[in-house]
Amino acid sequence: MEEDQKYLRRAITLAKRGIGWVNPNPLVGAVIVKNGRIIGEGYHAFFGGPHAEVMAIENAMGSVKGATLYVTMEPCSHQGKTPPCTGTIIEKGIRKVVVGMKDPNPLVNGKGLKILKDAGIEVTTGIEEAAILKMNEQFVKYIVTGRPFCTLKTAMTLDGKIATVENASRWISGEDSRKQVHELRQQYSAVMVGINTVLYDDPLLNTRRIRKKNKDPLKVIVDSTGKIPLEARVLKMNPQLVILATTDKIEKTKKHDLERLGAQVLVCPKKEEKVDLGCLMFSLGKMGIDSVLLEGGSTIAFSALINGIVDKVVSFIAPKIIGGAVASSPVGGKGLSSMEDAIVIKNWNYRKIGTDILIEGYINKIKKHR
Repeated sequence: MEEDQKYLRRAITLAKRGIGWVNPNPLVGAVIVKNGRIIGEGYHAFFGGPHAEVMAIENAMGSVKGATLYVTMEPCSHQGKTPPCTGTIIEKGIRKVVVGMKDPNPLVNGKGLKILKDAGIEVTTGIEEAAILKMNEQFVKYIVTGRPFCTLKTAMTLDGKIATVENASRWISGEDSRKQVHELRQQYSAVMVGINTVLYDDPLLNTRRIRKKNKDPLKVIVDSTGKIPLEARVLKMNPQLVILATTDKIEKTKKHDLERLGAQVLVCPKKEEKVDLGCLMFSLGKMGIDSVLLEGGSTIAFSALINGIVDKVVSFIAPKIIGGAVASSPVGGKGLSSMEDAIVIKNWNYRKIGTDILIEGYINKIKKHR
């Protein structure tokens, strides 16, 4: 058991090298062990690329016949962008396969394990499952529901403000926290903001990690009436990565101008005269977008929470106080009327990021808010 855990933890470390590059596929790592030593390693490096098991076999030093394969997720048994891994495992004479977790994909979900067992291969499952499930929380939500995994990111002062009374917000959080935000952007397929963030901050919403290869996310702007200026910085840099989520209240000429720049305009149904966020997430899922990092501001944060689209919350808290009765807080809107209606965060934890504190946890979705 301890040996299985050791090699699967190594496979988890390998799998994380694919963060940001494999979406909407899962993060998968594989290790091949023979005669008590590792002879091959692999991981899923990019969407459409070879799977971890195949890479480990191809990278192996010597024959893998009779070896044990450790893999974080159940080997696929269907033809996708690459051939099924189960066939390669059987063909190469792997004796034993230790799997971290079953693949929740309905096309697989135990079928790969059965094929291996039927071929006479010893199969063990459920080792380091909790860690692997957390690592692939985006994939699991998306593959099971067809909707993106959504994380709400906020940054605030100790007194709960995201800007001064004059709307100055640079910088609430420290430099280390801002670097961490770019690490987050690398992990998600899309970054989403409301139109007020574009109007007040004019952000680029790209990924800027120093001395690392970066992948810019798609940029989803929720703009019910088409207020976005054509000169906005987000439209000047890679406008083809911009999705403007709007309603039929947008002017036809504005829609045409945005599309001419290269942006995609997604006309969504209305809910209380604003973009229906539930329908938007459904549409994004249909487009193959498995994960969304919601970066604000306060109005869209409240709408996202009460419409039940948020799965996780990541909040940076800076040791600063700015005050102001009318200064904005991370979650605005009309608010909830009683503490019994409060949205509860579960399975939360915290850690220090430079001068700030980072708190993250998951939304308890037992209650429905309207």
